[in-house]
Amino acid sequence: MATNNPSCRKVRPSSARAGKQNLLYAEGISAQTVGSKHLHMQLATLPPKLRARAHKHEAHETAIYVISGQSGVWYGENLEHHETVSAGEFFYIPANVPHVPYNPSDTEPCITVIARTDPNDQESVMLLPELDAVHR
Repeated sequence: MATNNPSCRKVRPSSARAGKQNLLYAEGISAQTVGSKHLHMQLATLPPKLRARAHKHEAHETAIYVISGQSGVWYGENLEHHETVSAGEFFYIPANVPHVPYNPSDTEPCITVIARTDPNDQESVMLLPELDAVHR
């Protein structure tokens, strides 16, 4: 429900749904919900033992804040770098950087807030199937 008249808006997250990357997303702020032109913000859940599909966001930066749980992230052109991000920590992903987040827990979901400079939820997602077998 985008609007042509700029105005402050309160938004409740949408029902969670699966995205291209195999994560569960609950959309909040976007072009579709408030008419945002440069920003998208959503909740993402990584269920226990879930591994996302390898992907990157073409020409868009991503900032992530972990609310609960922990996520591992492989990143880089050949997924050669690794970081662990825990509750209370932020993680930054520059535009066009391949990455694969995953949840190492057997029991706890990892819940995050994601902000991206693409106002549309999935348009900038480029799947990288050639990297899906790396670090299985």
